[in-house]
Amino acid sequence: MLNYEVLYIIQNDIDDEQKAQVVEKFQSLVESLGGSVESIEKWGTRKLAYPIDFKNAKRYEGYYVVMNFKAKEDVPAELDRQLRINDFVLRNMIVKKDA
Repeated sequence: MLNYEVLYIIQNDIDDEQKAQVVEKFQSLVESLGGSVESIEKWGTRKLAYPIDFKNAKRYEGYYVVMNFKAKEDVPAELDRQLRINDFVLRNMIVKKDA
């Protein structure tokens, strides 16, 4: 299994319960695909470096989450696909980490 880190930004204008559900969804996804989540860091609300046009509205802030996980090589592609189609995720980035 390889080490990965994913950073994703959730819309800031949803309530805390919905944010927690989004975080739980992606943690469960990694685990259901045979991976293991090492850590989840909720950085909270931060100002974006530039405005993001999302669903016909400019977003200036987002809720940042960083998740470190171990998984097989095919898991990041499925995680990326799920992050891209989620209605609450503004942006995401997955990187492979050195062991």
